[in-house]
Amino acid sequence: MAMRVTKALNIQHPNAAGIDIGGGSHFVAVPPGRAELSVREFGCYTEDLNAMAAWLLECGVTVAALESTGVYWVPVFEVLESYGIAVMLVNAHSVKNVSGRKSDVLDCQWLQQLMGYGLLGAAFRPPADVCALRAVSRQRDMLLQEQARCVQRMQKAMTQMNLQLTHVVSDITGLTGLKIIRAIVAGERSPEVLAKHRNYRIKATEAEIAKSLEGTWKGEHLFCLSQALSLYDTYRGLVAEADAKLDALIAPMRNPQSQAAKGKAKRGGKNAPDFDVRDALREWAGVDLTQIGGIDVCTALKVLVELGTDLSKFKTAKHFCSWLGLCPGTRISGGKRLSGATKRIPNRVARALKLAAQGLHRSQYGLGAYYRRTAARLGKGKAITATAHKLARLIYAMLTDGAEYVQQSQAEYEAKFQDRTLKFLQQKAKSLGFDLVPQAV
Repeated sequence: MAMRVTKALNIQHPNAAGIDIGGGSHFVAVPPGRAELSVREFGCYTEDLNAMAAWLLECGVTVAALESTGVYWVPVFEVLESYGIAVMLVNAHSVKNVSGRKSDVLDCQWLQQLMGYGLLGAAFRPPADVCALRAVSRQRDMLLQEQARCVQRMQKAMTQMNLQLTHVVSDITGLTGLKIIRAIVAGERSPEVLAKHRNYRIKATEAEIAKSLEGTWKGEHLFCLSQALSLYDTYRGLVAEADAKLDALIAPMRNPQSQAAKGKAKRGGKNAPDFDVRDALREWAGVDLTQIGGIDVCTALKVLVELGTDLSKFKTAKHFCSWLGLCPGTRISGGKRLSGATKRIPNRVARALKLAAQGLHRSQYGLGAYYRRTAARLGKGKAITATAHKLARLIYAMLTDGAEYVQQSQAEYEAKFQDRTLKFLQQKAKSLGFDLVPQAV
Protein backbone atom coordinates (compact mmCIF):
# COMPACT_ATOMS: atom_id res chain seq x y z
CA MET A 1 0.00 0.00 0.00
CA ALA A 2 1.40 3.39 -1.01
CA MET A 3 1.95 5.76 1.87
CA ARG A 4 1.91 9.52 1.64
CA VAL A 5 5.19 11.09 2.72
CA THR A 6 4.80 14.04 5.05
CA LYS A 7 7.01 16.98 4.21
CA ALA A 8 9.38 18.17 6.90
CA LEU A 9 8.76 21.53 8.51
CA ASN A 10 10.80 24.29 6.93
CA ILE A 11 11.40 27.84 8.08
CA GLN A 12 9.09 30.07 6.07
CA HIS A 13 9.51 33.31 8.03
CA PRO A 14 13.14 33.52 9.19
CA ASN A 15 12.66 37.13 10.35
CA ALA A 16 9.60 36.46 12.52
CA ALA A 17 9.04 37.66 16.08
CA GLY A 18 6.51 36.55 18.69
CA ILE A 19 4.83 38.96 21.11
CA ASP A 20 2.87 37.93 24.18
CA ILE A 21 0.41 40.74 24.94
CA GLY A 22 -0.35 41.74 28.51
CA GLY A 23 -2.16 44.52 30.31
CA GLY A 24 0.95 46.01 31.96
CA SER A 25 3.82 44.73 29.82
CA HIS A 26 4.59 42.80 26.64
CA PHE A 27 7.14 40.01 26.17
CA VAL A 28 8.87 39.93 22.76
CA ALA A 29 10.92 37.04 21.34
CA VAL A 30 13.14 37.27 18.24
CA PRO A 31 15.05 34.46 16.46
CA PRO A 32 18.11 33.26 18.42
CA GLY A 33 21.36 35.03 17.59
CA ARG A 34 19.75 38.31 16.56
CA ALA A 35 20.44 39.99 19.91
CA GLU A 36 22.28 39.34 23.17
CA LEU A 37 18.91 38.58 24.76
CA SER A 38 16.42 36.97 22.40
CA VAL A 39 13.54 37.75 24.78
CA ARG A 40 12.82 41.20 26.17
CA GLU A 41 10.03 42.77 28.20
CA PHE A 42 8.57 46.14 27.21
CA GLY A 43 6.09 48.35 29.04
CA CYS A 44 2.71 49.41 27.71
CA TYR A 45 3.42 53.16 27.30
CA THR A 46 3.81 54.65 23.83
CA GLU A 47 7.49 55.30 24.47
CA ASP A 48 7.96 51.61 25.26
CA LEU A 49 6.08 50.55 22.12
CA ASN A 50 8.29 52.77 19.98
CA ALA A 51 11.35 51.24 21.66
CA MET A 52 9.95 47.78 20.93
CA ALA A 53 9.49 48.60 17.23
CA ALA A 54 13.01 50.07 17.00
CA TRP A 55 14.50 46.94 18.64
CA LEU A 56 12.61 44.65 16.26
CA LEU A 57 13.89 46.57 13.25
CA GLU A 58 17.40 46.46 14.70
CA CYS A 59 17.08 42.68 14.94
CA GLY A 60 15.99 42.46 11.31
CA VAL A 61 12.40 41.44 12.08
CA THR A 62 9.93 41.90 9.21
CA VAL A 63 6.86 40.08 10.55
CA ALA A 64 5.47 39.80 14.09
CA ALA A 65 2.79 37.52 15.51
CA LEU A 66 0.72 38.56 18.51
CA GLU A 67 -2.31 37.12 20.26
CA SER A 68 -5.65 38.90 20.29
CA THR A 69 -5.76 39.54 24.05
CA GLY A 70 -8.71 41.81 24.84
CA VAL A 71 -8.05 45.24 23.34
CA TYR A 72 -4.48 45.46 24.66
CA TRP A 73 -3.15 44.36 21.27
CA VAL A 74 -4.59 47.34 19.37
CA PRO A 75 -1.89 49.95 20.28
CA VAL A 76 0.89 47.40 19.65
CA PHE A 77 -0.60 46.49 16.28
CA GLU A 78 -0.92 50.11 15.16
CA VAL A 79 2.55 51.18 16.34
CA LEU A 80 4.34 48.24 14.72
CA GLU A 81 2.34 48.69 11.53
CA SER A 82 3.38 52.35 11.38
CA TYR A 83 7.05 51.22 11.45
CA GLY A 84 6.51 49.00 8.40
CA ILE A 85 6.45 45.68 10.26
CA ALA A 86 3.90 43.17 8.97
CA VAL A 87 1.77 42.29 11.99
CA MET A 88 -0.23 39.05 12.12
CA LEU A 89 -3.00 38.94 14.67
CA VAL A 90 -3.58 35.30 15.65
CA ASN A 91 -6.36 33.66 17.58
CA ALA A 92 -5.34 32.44 21.03
CA HIS A 93 -7.41 29.30 20.42
CA SER A 94 -5.06 28.22 17.61
CA VAL A 95 -1.97 28.40 19.87
CA LYS A 96 -3.30 26.39 22.79
CA ASN A 97 -1.14 25.78 25.80
CA VAL A 98 1.40 23.00 25.38
CA SER A 99 2.62 21.03 28.38
CA GLY A 100 5.63 22.76 29.91
CA ARG A 101 4.81 26.30 28.73
CA LYS A 102 3.86 28.09 31.91
CA SER A 103 5.42 31.56 31.71
CA ASP A 104 4.94 34.58 29.46
CA VAL A 105 8.52 34.30 28.27
CA LEU A 106 7.91 30.82 26.89
CA ASP A 107 4.60 31.95 25.39
CA CYS A 108 6.28 34.57 23.21
CA GLN A 109 9.00 32.08 22.21
CA TRP A 110 6.35 29.55 21.23
CA LEU A 111 4.60 32.19 19.11
CA GLN A 112 7.90 33.08 17.42
CA GLN A 113 8.60 29.42 16.65
CA LEU A 114 5.13 28.75 15.22
CA MET A 115 5.32 31.93 13.15
CA GLY A 116 8.75 30.98 11.83
CA TYR A 117 7.44 27.64 10.54
CA GLY A 118 4.41 29.34 8.98
CA LEU A 119 1.91 27.51 11.19
CA LEU A 120 -0.12 30.60 12.12
CA GLY A 121 -2.77 32.35 10.07
CA ALA A 122 -3.63 36.01 10.39
CA ALA A 123 -7.04 37.03 11.63
CA PHE A 124 -9.18 39.22 9.38
CA ARG A 125 -8.79 42.93 10.06
CA PRO A 126 -10.21 45.53 7.64
CA PRO A 127 -8.26 48.63 6.51
CA ALA A 128 -7.74 51.58 8.85
CA ASP A 129 -10.55 53.70 7.37
CA VAL A 130 -13.02 50.83 7.74
CA CYS A 131 -11.80 50.24 11.31
CA ALA A 132 -12.66 53.87 12.09
CA LEU A 133 -16.15 53.36 10.67
CA ARG A 134 -16.52 50.14 12.63
CA ALA A 135 -15.59 51.83 15.91
CA VAL A 136 -18.16 54.61 15.41
CA SER A 137 -20.83 52.10 14.34
CA ARG A 138 -20.27 49.95 17.45
CA GLN A 139 -20.41 53.07 19.61
CA ARG A 140 -23.71 53.95 17.95
CA ASP A 141 -25.07 50.46 18.68
CA MET A 142 -24.12 50.89 22.34
CA LEU A 143 -25.92 54.25 22.46
CA LEU A 144 -29.04 52.68 20.96
CA GLN A 145 -28.97 49.96 23.62
CA GLU A 146 -28.72 52.55 26.39
CA GLN A 147 -31.52 54.54 24.78
CA ALA A 148 -33.71 51.43 24.77
CA ARG A 149 -33.01 50.96 28.49
CA CYS A 150 -34.19 54.52 29.12
CA VAL A 151 -37.46 53.68 27.34
CA GLN A 152 -37.87 50.65 29.61
CA ARG A 153 -37.32 52.85 32.68
CA MET A 154 -39.98 55.29 31.46
CA GLN A 155 -42.40 52.41 30.97
CA LYS A 156 -41.61 51.12 34.47
CA ALA A 157 -42.20 54.51 36.11
CA MET A 158 -45.52 54.96 34.28
CA THR A 159 -46.66 51.45 35.17
CA GLN A 160 -45.87 52.09 38.84
CA MET A 161 -48.14 55.13 38.65
CA ASN A 162 -50.75 52.95 36.87
CA LEU A 163 -50.52 55.00 33.70
CA GLN A 164 -51.37 52.34 31.12
CA LEU A 165 -50.34 54.34 28.06
CA THR A 166 -48.67 51.29 26.48
CA HIS A 167 -52.10 49.63 26.16
CA VAL A 168 -53.40 52.30 23.79
CA VAL A 169 -50.17 53.52 22.15
CA SER A 170 -47.89 50.96 20.51
CA ASP A 171 -44.73 53.06 20.93
CA ILE A 172 -44.37 55.56 23.76
CA THR A 173 -41.39 57.15 21.99
CA GLY A 174 -43.52 58.03 19.00
CA LEU A 175 -45.03 61.43 18.32
CA THR A 176 -48.03 60.98 20.63
CA GLY A 177 -46.23 59.14 23.42
CA LEU A 178 -43.37 61.62 23.78
CA LYS A 179 -45.72 64.61 23.75
CA ILE A 180 -47.75 63.07 26.56
CA ILE A 181 -44.67 62.15 28.62
CA ARG A 182 -43.16 65.62 28.20
CA ALA A 183 -46.45 67.18 29.29
CA ILE A 184 -46.54 64.93 32.38
CA VAL A 185 -42.97 65.89 33.31
CA ALA A 186 -43.89 69.56 32.77
CA GLY A 187 -46.63 69.25 35.41
CA GLU A 188 -49.84 68.41 33.53
CA ARG A 189 -52.07 65.92 35.39
CA SER A 190 -55.45 66.14 33.63
CA PRO A 191 -56.06 62.97 31.56
CA GLU A 192 -58.37 64.88 29.19
CA VAL A 193 -55.75 67.54 28.50
CA LEU A 194 -53.04 64.94 28.03
CA ALA A 195 -55.24 63.02 25.59
CA LYS A 196 -55.41 66.11 23.37
CA HIS A 197 -51.85 65.29 22.22
CA ARG A 198 -53.25 62.30 20.30
CA ASN A 199 -52.05 62.09 16.72
CA TYR A 200 -54.67 61.33 14.07
CA ARG A 201 -52.85 58.08 13.17
CA ILE A 202 -53.48 56.58 16.63
CA LYS A 203 -56.33 54.05 16.49
CA ALA A 204 -57.37 54.63 20.11
CA THR A 205 -59.80 57.49 20.76
CA GLU A 206 -59.12 60.45 23.07
CA ALA A 207 -61.50 58.95 25.60
CA GLU A 208 -59.55 55.67 25.67
CA ILE A 209 -56.24 57.52 26.03
CA ALA A 210 -57.67 59.68 28.83
CA LYS A 211 -58.90 56.55 30.61
CA SER A 212 -55.41 55.01 30.46
CA LEU A 213 -53.85 58.18 31.97
CA GLU A 214 -55.69 58.11 35.29
CA GLY A 215 -52.87 57.36 37.74
CA THR A 216 -51.58 57.87 41.25
CA TRP A 217 -48.98 60.56 40.35
CA LYS A 218 -46.52 59.57 43.08
CA GLY A 219 -43.63 62.04 43.40
CA GLU A 220 -40.84 59.48 43.42
CA HIS A 221 -42.09 57.85 40.24
CA LEU A 222 -42.49 61.23 38.53
CA PHE A 223 -38.88 61.98 39.46
CA CYS A 224 -37.70 58.70 37.90
CA LEU A 225 -39.78 59.39 34.79
CA SER A 226 -38.25 62.86 34.45
CA GLN A 227 -34.70 61.56 34.72
CA ALA A 228 -35.34 58.68 32.30
CA LEU A 229 -36.76 61.16 29.76
CA SER A 230 -33.73 63.42 30.19
CA LEU A 231 -31.37 60.48 29.62
CA TYR A 232 -33.40 59.42 26.58
CA ASP A 233 -33.02 62.88 25.04
CA THR A 234 -29.29 62.85 25.82
CA TYR A 235 -28.73 59.51 24.11
CA ARG A 236 -30.87 60.63 21.21
CA GLY A 237 -28.58 63.61 20.71
CA LEU A 238 -25.48 61.40 20.96
CA VAL A 239 -26.91 59.04 18.34
CA ALA A 240 -27.42 62.02 16.03
CA GLU A 241 -23.76 62.97 16.55
CA ALA A 242 -22.71 59.41 15.72
CA ASP A 243 -24.82 59.55 12.54
CA ALA A 244 -23.07 62.74 11.48
CA LYS A 245 -19.67 61.15 12.18
CA LEU A 246 -20.57 58.09 10.11
CA ASP A 247 -21.67 60.30 7.23
CA ALA A 248 -18.39 62.25 7.41
CA LEU A 249 -16.28 59.05 7.46
CA ILE A 250 -18.13 57.46 4.52
CA ALA A 251 -17.97 60.63 2.39
CA PRO A 252 -14.28 60.26 1.28
CA MET A 253 -14.93 56.66 0.16
CA ARG A 254 -17.97 57.46 -1.97
CA ASN A 255 -17.78 57.37 -5.74
CA PRO A 256 -20.56 59.53 -7.23
CA GLN A 257 -19.89 57.98 -10.68
CA SER A 258 -20.82 54.52 -9.43
CA GLN A 259 -22.88 52.64 -12.01
CA ALA A 260 -24.75 50.52 -9.46
CA ALA A 261 -28.41 50.21 -10.30
CA LYS A 262 -30.88 52.03 -8.12
CA GLY A 263 -33.63 49.83 -6.79
CA LYS A 264 -36.58 50.33 -4.51
CA ALA A 265 -35.52 51.85 -1.21
CA LYS A 266 -35.88 49.70 1.92
CA ARG A 267 -36.46 51.31 5.27
CA GLY A 268 -34.21 50.40 8.13
CA GLY A 269 -36.67 51.18 10.91
CA LYS A 270 -36.69 54.16 13.22
CA ASN A 271 -33.12 53.39 14.38
CA ALA A 272 -31.69 53.88 10.89
CA PRO A 273 -29.02 56.63 10.62
CA ASP A 274 -30.25 60.14 9.92
CA PHE A 275 -28.75 60.47 6.43
CA ASP A 276 -29.15 58.83 3.02
CA VAL A 277 -27.47 55.57 3.98
CA ARG A 278 -28.53 53.63 0.92
CA ASP A 279 -27.01 55.99 -1.64
CA ALA A 280 -23.87 56.41 0.48
CA LEU A 281 -23.32 52.65 0.70
CA ARG A 282 -24.14 52.12 -2.97
CA GLU A 283 -21.57 54.73 -4.06
CA TRP A 284 -19.00 53.28 -1.64
CA ALA A 285 -19.37 49.59 -2.48
CA GLY A 286 -20.28 49.99 -6.16
CA VAL A 287 -23.25 47.64 -5.64
CA ASP A 288 -26.56 47.95 -3.84
CA LEU A 289 -26.76 45.25 -1.17
CA THR A 290 -30.34 46.24 -0.32
CA GLN A 291 -31.46 44.60 -3.58
CA ILE A 292 -31.07 41.25 -1.80
CA GLY A 293 -34.25 40.14 -0.12
CA GLY A 294 -34.25 40.73 3.64
CA ILE A 295 -31.28 43.14 3.56
CA ASP A 296 -32.35 46.63 4.63
CA VAL A 297 -30.15 49.71 4.96
CA CYS A 298 -29.20 48.95 8.58
CA THR A 299 -28.09 45.40 7.71
CA ALA A 300 -26.13 46.62 4.69
CA LEU A 301 -24.47 49.28 6.85
CA LYS A 302 -23.52 46.68 9.49
CA VAL A 303 -22.00 44.38 6.84
CA LEU A 304 -19.92 47.08 5.16
CA VAL A 305 -18.64 48.84 8.30
CA GLU A 306 -17.57 45.49 9.78
CA LEU A 307 -15.99 44.03 6.63
CA GLY A 308 -15.35 46.84 4.17
CA THR A 309 -15.68 46.26 0.44
CA ASP A 310 -12.53 44.17 -0.11
CA LEU A 311 -13.12 40.49 0.66
CA SER A 312 -10.05 39.26 -1.22
CA LYS A 313 -8.57 37.90 2.03
CA PHE A 314 -11.19 35.15 1.84
CA LYS A 315 -10.24 32.78 -0.98
CA THR A 316 -13.76 31.60 -1.72
CA ALA A 317 -17.31 32.08 -0.50
CA LYS A 318 -16.87 28.91 1.55
CA HIS A 319 -13.98 30.46 3.49
CA PHE A 320 -16.07 33.58 4.05
CA CYS A 321 -19.07 31.63 5.37
CA SER A 322 -16.79 29.54 7.58
CA TRP A 323 -15.32 32.70 9.10
CA LEU A 324 -18.86 33.93 9.79
CA GLY A 325 -19.72 30.63 11.48
CA LEU A 326 -22.64 29.95 9.12
CA CYS A 327 -21.37 26.81 7.35
CA PRO A 328 -22.16 23.26 8.56
CA GLY A 329 -19.75 21.70 11.03
CA THR A 330 -17.35 18.93 10.05
CA ARG A 331 -16.85 16.88 13.19
CA ILE A 332 -15.75 13.53 11.74
CA SER A 333 -14.03 10.69 13.58
CA GLY A 334 -13.36 7.16 12.35
CA GLY A 335 -15.10 7.89 9.08
CA LYS A 336 -18.32 8.75 10.89
CA ARG A 337 -19.84 12.23 11.00
CA LEU A 338 -20.40 13.10 14.64
CA SER A 339 -22.08 16.48 14.26
CA GLY A 340 -22.98 18.98 11.58
CA ALA A 341 -23.81 21.87 13.92
CA THR A 342 -22.36 25.26 13.05
CA LYS A 343 -19.67 26.84 15.20
CA ARG A 344 -20.71 29.24 17.93
CA ILE A 345 -18.84 32.35 16.78
CA PRO A 346 -19.81 35.78 18.21
CA ASN A 347 -19.76 37.51 14.83
CA ARG A 348 -21.72 40.74 14.42
CA VAL A 349 -22.19 40.27 10.68
CA ALA A 350 -23.54 36.75 11.16
CA ARG A 351 -25.95 38.03 13.80
CA ALA A 352 -27.20 40.74 11.43
CA LEU A 353 -27.64 38.23 8.60
CA LYS A 354 -29.60 35.87 10.87
CA LEU A 355 -31.96 38.71 11.80
CA ALA A 356 -32.36 39.49 8.10
CA ALA A 357 -33.08 35.83 7.37
CA GLN A 358 -35.66 35.73 10.14
CA GLY A 359 -37.49 38.63 8.47
CA LEU A 360 -37.98 36.60 5.27
CA HIS A 361 -40.70 34.38 6.71
CA ARG A 362 -43.40 36.36 4.84
CA SER A 363 -41.39 37.37 1.78
CA GLN A 364 -42.99 36.55 -1.57
CA TYR A 365 -39.63 36.18 -3.33
CA GLY A 366 -37.38 33.19 -3.87
CA LEU A 367 -35.43 33.66 -0.63
CA GLY A 368 -38.66 33.70 1.36
CA ALA A 369 -39.83 30.48 -0.31
CA TYR A 370 -36.44 28.89 0.45
CA TYR A 371 -36.70 29.88 4.13
CA ARG A 372 -40.23 28.50 4.50
CA ARG A 373 -39.37 25.24 2.74
CA THR A 374 -36.27 24.75 4.89
CA ALA A 375 -38.17 25.63 8.07
CA ALA A 376 -40.83 23.03 7.28
CA ARG A 377 -38.16 20.39 6.78
CA LEU A 378 -35.54 21.23 9.44
CA GLY A 379 -37.15 23.70 11.84
CA LYS A 380 -36.91 27.46 12.18
CA GLY A 381 -33.51 27.55 13.89
CA LYS A 382 -31.69 25.65 11.16
CA ALA A 383 -33.67 27.46 8.47
CA ILE A 384 -32.47 30.84 9.80
CA THR A 385 -28.83 29.69 9.72
CA ALA A 386 -29.20 28.16 6.24
CA THR A 387 -30.84 31.30 4.85
CA ALA A 388 -28.21 33.52 6.48
CA HIS A 389 -25.59 31.31 4.81
CA LYS A 390 -27.25 31.93 1.44
CA LEU A 391 -27.34 35.70 2.12
CA ALA A 392 -23.62 35.63 2.97
CA ARG A 393 -22.80 33.91 -0.32
CA LEU A 394 -24.82 36.50 -2.24
CA ILE A 395 -23.03 39.36 -0.47
CA TYR A 396 -19.63 37.79 -1.19
CA ALA A 397 -20.50 37.40 -4.87
CA MET A 398 -21.70 41.00 -5.18
CA LEU A 399 -18.69 42.53 -3.42
CA THR A 400 -16.07 40.41 -5.20
CA ASP A 401 -17.56 40.28 -8.72
CA GLY A 402 -19.40 43.61 -8.70
CA ALA A 403 -22.48 41.93 -10.17
CA GLU A 404 -25.97 43.23 -9.52
CA TYR A 405 -28.44 40.95 -7.75
CA VAL A 406 -31.52 39.90 -9.72
CA GLN A 407 -34.47 39.23 -7.44
CA GLN A 408 -36.03 35.81 -8.01
CA SER A 409 -39.78 35.54 -7.64
CA GLN A 410 -41.44 32.83 -5.59
CA ALA A 411 -42.97 31.27 -8.72
CA GLU A 412 -39.54 31.02 -10.40
CA TYR A 413 -38.06 29.42 -7.29
CA GLU A 414 -40.89 26.88 -7.06
CA ALA A 415 -40.53 26.03 -10.76
CA LYS A 416 -36.78 25.45 -10.46
CA PHE A 417 -37.29 23.38 -7.30
CA GLN A 418 -39.86 21.24 -9.10
CA ASP A 419 -37.49 20.71 -12.04
CA ARG A 420 -34.66 19.65 -9.71
CA THR A 421 -36.96 17.25 -7.86
CA LEU A 422 -38.23 15.74 -11.10
CA LYS A 423 -34.71 15.28 -12.47
CA PHE A 424 -33.62 13.58 -9.23
CA LEU A 425 -36.59 11.21 -9.31
CA GLN A 426 -35.94 10.32 -12.95
CA GLN A 427 -32.30 9.47 -12.22
CA LYS A 428 -33.30 7.45 -9.15
CA ALA A 429 -35.93 5.51 -11.10
CA LYS A 430 -33.48 4.85 -13.94
CA SER A 431 -30.87 3.50 -11.50
CA LEU A 432 -33.51 1.06 -10.19
CA GLY A 433 -34.60 -0.03 -13.67
CA PHE A 434 -37.86 1.92 -13.87
CA ASP A 435 -39.23 4.76 -15.96
CA LEU A 436 -41.32 7.65 -14.67
CA VAL A 437 -44.56 8.03 -16.59
CA PRO A 438 -46.50 11.28 -16.09
CA GLN A 439 -50.12 10.86 -15.08
CA ALA A 440 -52.82 12.21 -17.35
CA VAL A 441 -54.55 15.21 -15.87
